[in-house]
Amino acid sequence: MTAIDIPLISLPIAARAEVVWDALRDPDKILRWFGWDAETLADEVEYIFVAHADADDAARVLRFEGGVEDRFEVEARGQQSILRIVRPAPEAGVDWDAAYDDMIQGWIAFAQQLKFAIEHHGLAPRRTLYFSGSPAEGDPLGAAALGLDDLPLVGQRYNEPVGPEEDGLTGHVWHKGAHQFGVTVDQWGNGLLLVIDRPANARWPTGGTQATLTTYGLDDAEFEDLEARWRDWWDEHFGPTARTTCD
Repeated sequence: MTAIDIPLISLPIAARAEVVWDALRDPDKILRWFGWDAETLADEVEYIFVAHADADDAARVLRFEGGVEDRFEVEARGQQSILRIVRPAPEAGVDWDAAYDDMIQGWIAFAQQLKFAIEHHGLAPRRTLYFSGSPAEGDPLGAAALGLDDLPLVGQRYNEPVGPEEDGLTGHVWHKGAHQFGVTVDQWGNGLLLVIDRPANARWPTGGTQATLTTYGLDDAEFEDLEARWRDWWDEHFGPTARTTCD
């Protein structure tokens, strides 16, 4: 059976194709959107995007080596561009987002982070926090626990108490998927909160939740206070975060 190429995600980005392509090829720029801050991040970027990637600069197609058939494509659309992450599927009509897979959800999240970093901050330096864990039996996953399970439409404003932020956060709904959501956060220097919920399965009997908090312009005291608030709240709801790498 011949595989059919189906995008995991296809995103319009308000930037020229060469800007988006450069953000996929320059390791220093990749560090400003991919994953989250971790001691291993630079090594992971080198491994994934340099040592085990095959780039066609003329076509702006980036393929990955070593059993991963996914590829990035950047298509020029005048002053804008389209970013696609494509994966071969066994048949037409596959909805990659609907059937949970860690790698699929990760690529979708990272593509959203790339679009946000380019459009809102011109790939300026960021600081991030990452949390993951599983709820106790009967407790909700991230969207519901954080109070963001009934978001307005993408692009609309929200004003909600979110997790530990009892005074509320404000911003816009950035994206919604079958298993993840993202909102911009005014209070984090126009930052981004991105949450992925993993459905329950044999390995994760109560499911799991990951959250990446991307911030801009916070001073050390503000950033440390944010981390303390979220870590206390997270440990209470999902247990201590054990996973620190973004592979």
